[in-house]
Amino acid sequence: MKLRAFLTLIVCGVCTLATAVNYKTNEPLKLEVPEMKAELVNIPETEVLTLDMKMPEASPKMDFDFFKSKTNPGVKPYKFMDDMTFVGVPLFVAGMLIKGDKAMFRVNNKDGKKNTQLLTDFKTGIDDYTQYFGPALTVGLKLGGYEGRSDWPRLLASAAMSYGLMAILVNTIKYTAKEMRPDGSQANSWPSGHTATSFVGATMLHKEYGLTRSPWFSVAGYGVATATGVMRVLNNRHWVSDVMSGAGIGILSTELGYAFSDLLFKGKGLLRNDLEMDFENPSFFSISMGVGLGGKDIGFSINDLQDREKYGIMEIADADVSEEERIQFRAATVVDAEGAYFFNKYVGVGGRLRVRAMSAKSFGQYNYISTDDPTEYWATVVEPVYDAAQMTFPTESLSEGGLPVTDLTGTVKSDHLAEFTVSGGLYFNIPLSKRFAIGTKLLVGRSFTQELDIDGHAEGNVKDIPYELWISNGKIHEEEGIRWFVLDDPKSTGEKYSVDWDYLTLGAKSSTSWGTGISLTYKYKSNFSWRVFCDYDYTEKTFTLTGDTFNFMKDAVTPSTYDLLSTSIVSPYYMLLDPIVYKKKKKMNYFTIGLSFLVNL
Repeated sequence: MKLRAFLTLIVCGVCTLATAVNYKTNEPLKLEVPEMKAELVNIPETEVLTLDMKMPEASPKMDFDFFKSKTNPGVKPYKFMDDMTFVGVPLFVAGMLIKGDKAMFRVNNKDGKKNTQLLTDFKTGIDDYTQYFGPALTVGLKLGGYEGRSDWPRLLASAAMSYGLMAILVNTIKYTAKEMRPDGSQANSWPSGHTATSFVGATMLHKEYGLTRSPWFSVAGYGVATATGVMRVLNNRHWVSDVMSGAGIGILSTELGYAFSDLLFKGKGLLRNDLEMDFENPSFFSISMGVGLGGKDIGFSINDLQDREKYGIMEIADADVSEEERIQFRAATVVDAEGAYFFNKYVGVGGRLRVRAMSAKSFGQYNYISTDDPTEYWATVVEPVYDAAQMTFPTESLSEGGLPVTDLTGTVKSDHLAEFTVSGGLYFNIPLSKRFAIGTKLLVGRSFTQELDIDGHAEGNVKDIPYELWISNGKIHEEEGIRWFVLDDPKSTGEKYSVDWDYLTLGAKSSTSWGTGISLTYKYKSNFSWRVFCDYDYTEKTFTLTGDTFNFMKDAVTPSTYDLLSTSIVSPYYMLLDPIVYKKKKKMNYFTIGLSFLVNL
């Protein structure tokens, strides 16, 4: 065994020595470098990998993990109050400042309610559903696996705190202020709960997907929220002040709700960072809500009366309206969609669509006769005929066969004088810092007006007034001292009538509009800004006011009786049976103060 190991050791040593001797006699190793030639080669795009290349996202999968916490790596955590803008505060204050402009127009006695406000027939229930647009879209995207800012636990906590704060603020103020609604139904008008709810959802959608995915989610959310507020006004359920304050509470509540979530969750439950865009580019698209001031009354005098020769020199109280008796309007609701493209930091071109709605506060004497007894409307036209015939007006016989007028009411089809203005022109921007800028503009456009419209409704029993006229040589005999026509008491024909007509309308022709304004923009994110603005708009419009108070008389009497009442020789007030028309050219100066939400493009 020892011999075998010894022989093996000798063999290994000899081999090692032979290898070493052979290494000494070897030639040095030479490395040959092949000649390289530069050539352009087409590489398929799928093989190109760049440093800024983003890995494709996996297809969204349904997400029902409501209680499972998830945090994606590399997402920057928020600090407490880090994402607050406080834009809800000026909105709330603006609503509070204008809430005194609430005088009601009271002339309706419909449904047996005397001295109640004239109600509008405009009614839509869409606003009962659009208030939930924001949360519905946010939850739908989340369930579909489309990741936003937060995971389920953080999102639900933020939403609960946001809606909780909003509910506390709205209800506390509602039942402390006790503001009466425009329709007189309840004393809980200010602020608007529907609008506050809608703006909570819009701000949630903005934070979850507008800031992290696409700014157009924010545009959709705030656009629907603004439309909800406008519908609350048109539905006669809220004043402009209620909507402004409700929007402010909704935005502020959501910002506070998310701030408390940032404090509690810190970096946990965050899935995406905010988008980053070019801070230097002032190009934008915006939606705005504001309060319109100026141009709040329109007056017509006897000088504006059309067909004045028909009235002669006779003084008629209902037609001779002084300049002091005007149609007055409340502060206007103003909604804008606006956008501009800037060639550089300072100059751009753009356009604006503005909707301005002013609701009537008082119609002055243009209401004509306001009375709780509808038969007095009948007496106003019929009684002067008996006076001209030197006869006593038979008030007792009016009830014979039923009253001539049993119901006379007015229904507002549109209590707003609405203007739609499309404008375009130059936009200017003066940067003050990275986040603040002052802006102005010069616009020209066209303004279109939707008329204010009150419909009348009358019903009763058709009456006939038998009469005799003395005719001489084919003409009515008018010799002084001779009783040249004789009337009988009104008789019922046994028929009933019911009629609806345009009682009062106010409109205007389209006109050229000029506009300018000044604004202060705060860019709180690279792609989002808030803007406070004061705009001035000027236009000259020709307004037409048409009052047709006694239109129902065509149906309330027989044709022969109507001919008698409309004869100038017999009836001193014959002209009241026809519509009374006023026309006036007026220079309108509008000021608008408001807040805009901007998406920087």
